[in-house]
Amino acid sequence: MFAQRHLSWRRGGPLTTAVLVSLGAAALVAQPAPSSAPGATYTEKIPNSTVTFDMVAVPGGTFMLGSPASEAGRDADEGPQVEVTLKPFWIGKTEVTWDEFDQFAFVGNTGARTGDGGGGDADAVTKPSRAYGDEAKGYGKGKIPALAMTQHAAMEYCRWLSQVTGKAYRLPTEAEWEYAARAGNTGAQPADLDDQAWHAGNAKEIPHPVGEKKPNAFGVHDMLGNVAEWTFDLYSEGRYAEWAPKASQPVALPTDKRYPHPTRGGSFIEGANKLRFANRQSSHEDWSQRDPQVPQSIYWHTDADHVGFRVVRALDEQANLKGFVSKVIKESADR
Repeated sequence: MFAQRHLSWRRGGPLTTAVLVSLGAAALVAQPAPSSAPGATYTEKIPNSTVTFDMVAVPGGTFMLGSPASEAGRDADEGPQVEVTLKPFWIGKTEVTWDEFDQFAFVGNTGARTGDGGGGDADAVTKPSRAYGDEAKGYGKGKIPALAMTQHAAMEYCRWLSQVTGKAYRLPTEAEWEYAARAGNTGAQPADLDDQAWHAGNAKEIPHPVGEKKPNAFGVHDMLGNVAEWTFDLYSEGRYAEWAPKASQPVALPTDKRYPHPTRGGSFIEGANKLRFANRQSSHEDWSQRDPQVPQSIYWHTDADHVGFRVVRALDEQANLKGFVSKVIKESADR
């Protein structure tokens, strides 16, 4: 069953650089600066594996975050619009795949199905305990986007990736996500949505391997559809009113609470009308309604097989995000 702000379930190593004391103090491996031309990329290889992924350079700029009151299908939490200015950053060309996530979650990790470890440690990355049942939800792995993990697990993946590569990766802020998704488009969604996105009308109720649809103008695939994507922020329906009329590098830092956090982009089980650039969906307790653990897992959602994520890397990281670590632990309250 669908609700306006959440979805219910519908289907059953060693480091290459010195261990980072904190990401803020890390010496980042040099890469070319993002160019003014969209689509410039570099390829990252996960150490001690054959797995690689591409990062697309996104030029800095100013755009209107959110949707105008006149936009069809608009929800109240998409406004008021905010004039946002962002610095350049890199963003994953595709959503994080199981090939990538498995290097973090399962290679060398035999975590038990119970007793989730804590989070929020300044030094140690926590790897997930095993999910109940098939973590891939029967969809398969490989180039299928990793899915059904919590925002905490996605953030821990980014922290692990930062440590093993020596580059500071994290989740995109809501503003960065929408800026990269729009790629200069000021409308509600692409005119060629079916060519760019998997949704309920064309996906046949399954997520698809990343990169099969056309990229947007920045050269990024699957920003809309396939799986909805975690962002860094703490969700609030009235967030944009706090930032309006103008903001630079806005972000709402998450707390130690499990919910709510925004996902963006819509998914393979949502109608095309939900795959709008400005659409926001907040995480909800129903996403783990079948998890029998007390407390419930901080790594896996039993009922959110529509959610995954992609990574970003700032060219010049903003001070309040340097070294930020998820504060969620197994004793964390829901809200």
